[in-house]
Amino acid sequence: MWSADKKLFPALATEPPHPETGIIVVVPACGEPDIIKLLDSLASCFQPQCHTEVFIIINAPSGASAEVIENNLLAISNIEAWRKKAGALFFRLYVVDIGQPSYKKWGVGMARKTGMDVAFSRFQSIGKMNGVIVSLDADCTVQKNYFQAIEKELLNHSGRRACSIYFEHPLSGKEYPQELYNAVVRYELHLRYYYQGLLHTGYPWVYHTVGSCMAVKAHAYAQAGGMNRRQAGEDFYFIQKLLPAGGYFSLNSTTVYPSPRISDRVPFGTGAAVKNMVEKGMENFLTYNPHAFEDLRIFFGKVNKSSGSAMNELLKLYNDLPDAVCQFVDPLEWEKKIKEIKQNTSSPASFMKRFFGWFNMFRIIKFLNFAHNKGIYRKLSPDEATKKLFELKGEWDVPQDERELVIYLRNLERNE
Repeated sequence: MWSADKKLFPALATEPPHPETGIIVVVPACGEPDIIKLLDSLASCFQPQCHTEVFIIINAPSGASAEVIENNLLAISNIEAWRKKAGALFFRLYVVDIGQPSYKKWGVGMARKTGMDVAFSRFQSIGKMNGVIVSLDADCTVQKNYFQAIEKELLNHSGRRACSIYFEHPLSGKEYPQELYNAVVRYELHLRYYYQGLLHTGYPWVYHTVGSCMAVKAHAYAQAGGMNRRQAGEDFYFIQKLLPAGGYFSLNSTTVYPSPRISDRVPFGTGAAVKNMVEKGMENFLTYNPHAFEDLRIFFGKVNKSSGSAMNELLKLYNDLPDAVCQFVDPLEWEKKIKEIKQNTSSPASFMKRFFGWFNMFRIIKFLNFAHNKGIYRKLSPDEATKKLFELKGEWDVPQDERELVIYLRNLERNE
């Protein structure tokens, strides 16, 4: 079995975990002096039956500014003051300052990996391989039933291995300027539209991939080879490794509330998208055209319908595929892949599983970018794209306002 690299990631806590530890929450923190808001939120949660731990991984890249370093020191000081004031907690809190690691591509991905590897090692040390490693971010808050929902729906559910946790950005308030709330409304609408677009295609593994909103059992973490070392996008790549093994689900009975603040620490995600809209204008934030998702729906549907057909019928299917798909997949690649899939499967179900192993989420994103970069389709604003997607599905009675659309899509996901 895979095990954490203890040379790169030494033990960050000398105190052994309680034998009944069932949940360990990992929080990367770089320049987060306001992390107390998260700690208040966690401390106010209902206590689960299992023992729990929270690891705050204070870190900074080698080229970090003096302000980031100062904010890290302030965060540590603030946490210690909070701990004294908070008194007894139902979870063990570990604050680990790993400084500025020499790893040249250090980023939030490596910080997340550090904490998750340590959490895995702690579960391994007590033989609790069904223990849950939870990934959270320092600028979030959570619903009061956060720990109990994770315990009930993942820890205590033997058939489940990992999950994406439901999230909602704050869409209004007085904590941030109005332009940030406007931007995060548009960004969340894009995320939820994209989710609905993928559902429309018939792709079997549709889940949000947000680093602050995921959890995985220790044995599944190991089987996936642990968190990767990417500077950003680590959450997306990690979840794609988990999906084919099964047991992945959407945990919709609790909520994580990510911040709408601006951030430039990673090239994409909420903070980067909000920053881009504030600096370049809301109208410059566009999303994929729903007709590209419709092409994929037709494509996947035809393949599924023919999955039990003879080889020659499968090869001829190429001529009936949408034009955008034929431009993306040339005839030689189609022939090679279909022959490989057919020769290595014995049933329609296994054919489709192997097919989606080839035309996976990475290839879907490549297709979507290809279709728009080649001018086959034009990107649209998230609200226009959402309305057109539902028109394609024959649903006309959807809200017109962006905020109302976000709430509408939230409700659809909650009720899946």
